[in-house]
Order: sequence, then C-alpha cells, then structure tokens
Amino acid sequence: MKRLLMSVVAVLWLFSTIGFAQVRELPSPAGQGSGQPNLAVSPDGRVYLSWIERLGEGRFSLRFAVKEKDQWSAPRVIAEGSNWFLNWADFPSMVVLPDGSLAAHWLTKNGPGTFDYDVTISRSFDGGKTWGKPFVPHRDGVKAEHGFVSLFAAKDGNLTAVWLDGREMKPGAGDHDHGHGEMTLRYVKIKRDGTLTDEAVLDERVCECCQTSAAMTADGPVVVYRDRSDQEIRDISIVRLRDGKWSQPESVFKDGWQINGCPVNGPSVAAAGRHVAVAWYTGVNNKPRVKLAFSSDAGVSFGEPIVVDDGNPAGRVETMMLDDGSALVCWLEKLTGGGEVRILRVKPDGKFDPVMTVSATGTARSNGFPQMARVGNSLVFAWTGARVLTAVLTLSNEQ
Repeated sequence: MKRLLMSVVAVLWLFSTIGFAQVRELPSPAGQGSGQPNLAVSPDGRVYLSWIERLGEGRFSLRFAVKEKDQWSAPRVIAEGSNWFLNWADFPSMVVLPDGSLAAHWLTKNGPGTFDYDVTISRSFDGGKTWGKPFVPHRDGVKAEHGFVSLFAAKDGNLTAVWLDGREMKPGAGDHDHGHGEMTLRYVKIKRDGTLTDEAVLDERVCECCQTSAAMTADGPVVVYRDRSDQEIRDISIVRLRDGKWSQPESVFKDGWQINGCPVNGPSVAAAGRHVAVAWYTGVNNKPRVKLAFSSDAGVSFGEPIVVDDGNPAGRVETMMLDDGSALVCWLEKLTGGGEVRILRVKPDGKFDPVMTVSATGTARSNGFPQMARVGNSLVFAWTGARVLTAVLTLSNEQ
C-alpha cells in the first residue's frame, strides 16, 4: 500500500504540472489475494467493479461493488462455486443493460481436461440484490474451451455475448496443450426470458486465447479479436453487424506478426458515433509495440496505426473515446524489477500528450489486465497487485 500511495503522489504532481488531470487512490473493496477485476458503466453513469475472491478449499466467489461518490459500496455476491476455471487472462465480466438489468459471466469446468470449461452467465433484474439461475450461452455440449467473453447490449437492448469457442478443436496431448483444430469466434443474442437467438460464427479460425472486445457504433456493433491465418499470422481483425448480417473479417492493420502460438494479449475497441479506436499489442520483428488506429466510418476502414508505448510494453491494453474525438489508451509498460500502468491520450491526427503513470505494478501473469472506465470527467482504474486495487483520475482538460 505504501508503494501505491507514493505512486499516486508522484502522478498527482505530474498531472498538476501539465494541467491535465488529478489522480488519487480509491480504497478497494476487494480482499487480500483477490484478482481478475473488471469495470462496467451503467447508462445512468454508475461504475461497477467486479472481481474474484478466493474462499479457500478450492472455492471462489464472484463479487461486485458500485462506486458511490468517493468510495465503493459494500461488496455483493454474484455467484460462488468450487468447479470454476480461473485464469489470469480469461477473466469474468459484468455489463449493465439499458433497462438497468445486470448480467455477469464466469467460467465453469465441464470436463477433466485443463481447458474443458463453459461460459456461464447469470442475470439480475433487481440491481444485483438477487441473481438468477446460471446458464450456458452455447449449446454444443462439447468438453472444450469456451471463454474470452465480451458481453454488451444489442441495439434493441438485449444482452449479447461474443466468445472464443473450441468445440472444433481436438484434445491436446498434455495438460497445457490446447490441442489441434480451429478455435472459432461465436455470437449469440440472449433475450430477457433467456431465449438464445441470432447465433452466428463470426470467424472460423482465430487465435486460441486472446481477449475479445466489442463496442457499439452508430451503425451497429463491432467486435475485434486476434485472428490466425494458415501461415500463423496473428494480427487484429474486426467484424461488423449491419442490417442483421455480420461482415467478413477484415484486418485493422496488417502487422504481419507471425508467431507459432498465442501471445495471450488481445485488442480493445471503443466507439462514439461513427468514430472508432482500436488498440492492440504486437511483437512483429521481435519488437514489442502497443498501437492505436482510428476509424471515422464505424470500423469499415482505419488509418495508419500510431505507436503509443515507451519501448518495452507488456501490452494488456484498454482504450476509450473522449469527447474531443481523441482516444485514451491504457497498457502495462515493463521496467527493471517491475512495471507501470500507463495511459496516453492520442488525437486522430497522431498528436499525443505526455505519457502518464497511473501506478507502479508488476507485469507477471498474476498482475492480470488493467481495467479503465469513464463517467463524466472521471476515469476509474482497476488492476491487480497483492489484491485488486483501484484509483480515480479526474480529467481537467480535453483540448
């Protein structure tokens, strides 16, 4: 905690000198050893933090809290169980739909294999006081990997889910082998009564274990993910839903990163109207980079990417759009003996502000993926240290 406070003081001084923002620690509601944080924003401007608590004896608890002025509410339990699949990169999430209902997902084991697990979803229609019976949004029944979920609201307000689906993959030879065959990207709409509809395969061959990300544009939803070609090129692709039909996958940018294995480092997309920003990590030519690309036509085409990192990123990106059309990118930067959660505001013309440090942290798998959300002129961050930690940064200038 002392290290966190020192970092907050240093960042406060930096932000006050450039007139951009102020940052402060937000005491976390999560317990020691907690992890896998996720942030969501409701249509009425409330921020929700969800995370996993370890209960001991192989039991886990998915909990959430709501930001109330300058503090988090008391934690509430979404679900608890002992047959869960926990992974530093494939973490639970929650979403608040336009009608105020909540949905959350986590992963449960469905077989003896290391990567035999299902997506599990539960919904609440009373603000999180009670949660309905969990259900699985895919109907294949195959003991295989299903995860890396993006939950979001469809244009009609219904819950939708996108995930990586391993039903076409054959079992591997060892405990840590994903096996052979094709990992697919799939979609479903989930009505209020639980009916599954509009099921679709968005891509028949994708990278096996990188996060997906979705955003709603004025033209409809877009989904970004790490693709996988026959030549093992694993660049970032996008698909778009228009008039009830999904587009064919197209590259956001052709880095040409050829890698015989998944880097476990997915992209992030944000949208405002027809403006879209995509951030991602690439290691092409053995040079790690975090890049950002803008689109002004709802993701149909993108400009040349902008490098945003400081030369040695671990990736694990998050991005959001700001009111002036610029984008804010968050990532982990590696340092000697550790790392930092950093952010950078980038304008569509390629100009950017000085890089800012949110907090010192590690870059090990246990440090997970930093999360970022915005309400009004405040940014909320969550990341994993010895437990889930949170902070607030107040924007003072978006010029």
